[in-house]
Amino acid sequence: MFVPMTDMLARANKGHYGIMAINCLNLEGVYATIKAAEAENAPIIIDLLEEHMEKHIPREYVLPPAIKMAKDAMVEVAINLDHGKDPDYVMESINQGFSSVMIDQSEKSFDENVRVTSKIVQMASQKNVSVEAEVGNMGAVKGDHFTQEDMYTDPDKAISFIKRTHVTALALSFGSTHGVMPKDFVPVFNFDIPKKVKEATGIPLVLHGGSGCGEENIRKAVAAGVNKINVGSDVMKAQADAIYNSQQKERNEEWVDLLNDTLPAAEEVVRAYIKIVGSSDKNPSTM
Repeated sequence: MFVPMTDMLARANKGHYGIMAINCLNLEGVYATIKAAEAENAPIIIDLLEEHMEKHIPREYVLPPAIKMAKDAMVEVAINLDHGKDPDYVMESINQGFSSVMIDQSEKSFDENVRVTSKIVQMASQKNVSVEAEVGNMGAVKGDHFTQEDMYTDPDKAISFIKRTHVTALALSFGSTHGVMPKDFVPVFNFDIPKKVKEATGIPLVLHGGSGCGEENIRKAVAAGVNKINVGSDVMKAQADAIYNSQQKERNEEWVDLLNDTLPAAEEVVRAYIKIVGSSDKNPSTM
């Protein structure tokens, strides 16, 4: 079932669990993610990153078949534009059929973030599209640009932002970093940030850069008020590892078989994360 994020996040908020949002680069990733969600009877969010659709296969070719898979799914599936930096691209995405969008103006001034986000929320509400935004900044493992404490979300600004924009959900920075974490490295989270924002606003909060954060951190983040957990790098690494392992066994394995090898690898990781955040058997038809 193809839906916005609104209701699934509201239920997760009330039930104190999380919903997984999986970054998918291609249709195989979308397919594997939905199959994993169906196996767990869990609602799921497909994140399609603006940057990916600008650099790889364009939105107009990826989105329609993804929507078809979502409509045919046995569980609720939201398709969310992830890190929409360009407001025009975000507005076009609303019109092209995304059930949810993230407008990311976190690198702009606070007032500009409020202004642009409010405009997107107003437009999206007319189309029954949910809106995510971000306050604070995130680093990246690539280039060793890890998230630093001075990039963390100011909870008071986040509270003000929510009250002024009326977003569906807000992404916070409190310790995670985008990308594949170094081996045996586990980031330190400041859980006081989501706790304060949650207590003051009650809305669903979002953790970006969930890959490699560790099961304990993610469980504690959910307990602190996070209801949407973004993971991409861990799933894509599992897919890349599957291809590497297959080629170690048979260097001339056909491309179609290599792609097929990535599906169970992705499903396994997605199912594991669904269990960690507590959304197994939380699809409405099985509750």
